Amino acid sequence: MPKRILIVEVNWIGDVLFSTPFIRAVREANPGAHIACLVHPRCAEMLEGNPRLNEIVVYDEEGAHRSLWGKARLAADLRRGRFDTAFILHRSFTKALLTMLSGISERIGYATKGRGWVLTRPIEEPPAPIHKVEYFLNIAREAGIPAEKKSYEFFITGGDRDYIKGLLANSGVVPDNKIVVICPGGNWDPKRWPRDKYAKLADRIAELYGAKIVIAGAKKDIALADEIRSLMDSEPVITCGRTTLKQLAALFEASDLVVANDTGPMHLAVAMKAKTIALFGPTSAELTGPYGGNNYKVISAGTDCAVPCYDTTCKVNRCMDAISVDDVMAEIKNL
Repeated sequence: MPKRILIVEVNWIGDVLFSTPFIRAVREANPGAHIACLVHPRCAEMLEGNPRLNEIVVYDEEGAHRSLWGKARLAADLRRGRFDTAFILHRSFTKALLTMLSGISERIGYATKGRGWVLTRPIEEPPAPIHKVEYFLNIAREAGIPAEKKSYEFFITGGDRDYIKGLLANSGVVPDNKIVVICPGGNWDPKRWPRDKYAKLADRIAELYGAKIVIAGAKKDIALADEIRSLMDSEPVITCGRTTLKQLAALFEASDLVVANDTGPMHLAVAMKAKTIALFGPTSAELTGPYGGNNYKVISAGTDCAVPCYDTTCKVNRCMDAISVDDVMAEIKNL
């Protein structure tokens, strides 16, 4: 019988993307295996269409599987799946225990949260912080799986590409236009480059390269995009709230350049092999920056602030403000 492998995923979109080199390594080491991923509902789209997977199992921790009865039902479902090996990328005790209760005989993961006794192959965490891609690949290596390929993967369809083609055409973008996408959002304000600088950058790109500027993001970024547009002389296309993650990736694939803060969309752009400039301030590019390719450039400006810094209430934002429009334009010319 072919081997049946369950990969217990992490809970955040960016981290799931960071785990895709691990998924590729497991597949290449087990070409005939049935490989499934157990994933949070908000992250399922990140893995849909991934040809390295046979199955996606949704673990709805806040909904259907929140109660003990819900977890018991999930464990029973996994038991019927007859998995023989579980790779547990998430650090939680509960997820490791779930694999044991599911009857999975080989359980591999980091010995965090006092869960070493639940695992059949507990792995010690690296002694110093490392990039999340390497953090996951280290589990593969400790399990005897070669893991040399480090670029992450994201898969889209022809329908996603057609949607973006139509969206751009209906917004006045013609085939000859260069397309530069800016992503000014971020899950907390100190990670955001100032909006007036994005506006100045966008105008300079439009003037110098004749490019069409697209402001991309989620629905919650519409007000931010409108404010940046109000500061611009040129007229951008705003796609905030008008794309799924797959369609956003198709937009990046169609672009000539992406400029973004340290966000999930920035990593999507890197995954789609778009030329990408990533703006970093309070977070560490060494730990959560773009990884595994040669199509990106990280820009950060040194200040006397400690990095990484997780003060989400910071109003000064010196680390991001220290990045100038000229700094970004210089890298755009290099790319």
